[in-house]
Amino acid sequence: MAATLQPHHPDKPHSIHEYAGLARPPHLTRLESATHKTGQVEPLSIDVDDAQGGFVPAFLHLPPDIFTNPLSSSSTAGPRPQTTLPPHHHRTAAILLSGAGGGVTGPSSIYLSLACKLATLGRGIPSLRLDYRYPSHTEACVNDAKAGMAYLRDMYGLDRFVLIGWSFGGAVVFTAAAEDARVVGCATVASQTADAEGIKRLPPRPVLLLHGSGDNTVPVGCSQRLWHMYGDGDRMMQVFEGDNHSLGKNAELAEEMLCEFVATCAGVRVGAQERRDVVAAELVEDGERHRLMERGGDLRAPERED
Repeated sequence: MAATLQPHHPDKPHSIHEYAGLARPPHLTRLESATHKTGQVEPLSIDVDDAQGGFVPAFLHLPPDIFTNPLSSSSTAGPRPQTTLPPHHHRTAAILLSGAGGGVTGPSSIYLSLACKLATLGRGIPSLRLDYRYPSHTEACVNDAKAGMAYLRDMYGLDRFVLIGWSFGGAVVFTAAAEDARVVGCATVASQTADAEGIKRLPPRPVLLLHGSGDNTVPVGCSQRLWHMYGDGDRMMQVFEGDNHSLGKNAELAEEMLCEFVATCAGVRVGAQERRDVVAAELVEDGERHRLMERGGDLRAPERED
């Protein structure tokens, strides 16, 4: 099965300025009150060095214990400090990629809160919510992901990556991971199978596949096929009975599973209290998820929730 979505290309890449107000989830204070930590969020425009050129919008979530030194950056915001992680820190970051319309909030706005949670863990994991310059164009979107990895390596010394993709983003995740051994784990929500053959080259690196059985946009059979394409190795799959393309009925549980998966790939142990205070914190309420997806560009045509 391939994806049912038809490619759509905007006339020009979107700007980070279009996402004003989406740097943090609505109820971040719940996390800050429980942990007494405040992470950093940087809006970025990352230079992509390929034939199309241009800049890809992104939000970078950084742990609160980041150390900074004044060096230059590839962001259009001008010179920015280079950050050196504390010696105890793992050199791992998560990159969160959306569907065929691009966007920065993810399915059911999961990415908006997931990135904050990962950065707030006791051994915080930097997270990049990355848009696309030309959504649904696999090669260009893979180059966007590679540019994100290059930025994190050059600016923060990060050389291990966990990629998460929704819908069309699954093709980006598996293609990028197949081409780069620094990707240590991949997770997808409702992934398509078109252009996702890279999953065959991932073992023994871990893979997590999440899908709703009621998905009318990309059928659950796509993730089931990917499960078999992966072959032997560290593979996990969760089918949410009756849920839709964005896992709207199980967004909180899916977010918790993704958070735990990234932490495991990064070698970060999550204790019981941290699981309660951070992983299970509700930073986006159910009634807010659709509106934030619209504002974040994740429901641009041809992407859908159903």
